[in-house]
Amino acid sequence: MVTQDTAKRVTRRRAETRARLLDAAFGVFAAKGFGRVSIEEVCEAAGYSRGAFYSNFATLDELFFALYQERADLIAAQVADALAEDGPGLDVPAAVDRVTEVLLLDVDWLLVKTDFLVHAARDPEVARALLGHRARLREAVADRLFRARGHTELPAVLGDTAGAAHAVVAAYDGVTTQLLLDRDVEHARSWLKQLLTALLTDGGGAPAAASTTTDLSTTN
Repeated sequence: MVTQDTAKRVTRRRAETRARLLDAAFGVFAAKGFGRVSIEEVCEAAGYSRGAFYSNFATLDELFFALYQERADLIAAQVADALAEDGPGLDVPAAVDRVTEVLLLDVDWLLVKTDFLVHAARDPEVARALLGHRARLREAVADRLFRARGHTELPAVLGDTAGAAHAVVAAYDGVTTQLLLDRDVEHARSWLKQLLTALLTDGGGAPAAASTTTDLSTTN
């Protein structure tokens, strides 16, 4: 009979194997692109056999899906944490600085995310996963803006907090498309900071005066 301690060791070892496979796959996918990578290449990068792969994933698609979900959940949590540091009001320039640091440091992630986007365009199940990730990003932004209502006013053109959150994600999409081509992270970060600050303030770098008449209570 397998003892409890032995079972725990097996579970821990399997979790470590899975984590190493995902980490190795991330680097291989970023370098070569999904659809151009074999199971053997992932195993070689991780230092495992095909048996180790198949004990954790049925297919390369399944691994790719798991990899995307893991990284997407991590980034959504990082964005939420970055937005949670201010008090009741929202220091827009400071919050934008923190969020752009989280979102733009990893070009490899943008490559994998773009592969996932193309894959999602052809697979409804994958599309639902991508839409879920984007919704979590928007919800993190909308929730923070909602909590700042009465202290920090949004430009009226954005409508409510949900509209502002959509605008933030759209700005990120546009800037990262250019980043994938020129690989200029510092320029992309600077440009995104300018865009988001202009979107979420009066455009001058400081939050607009608080208003009690603007309804910012709608979220996704």
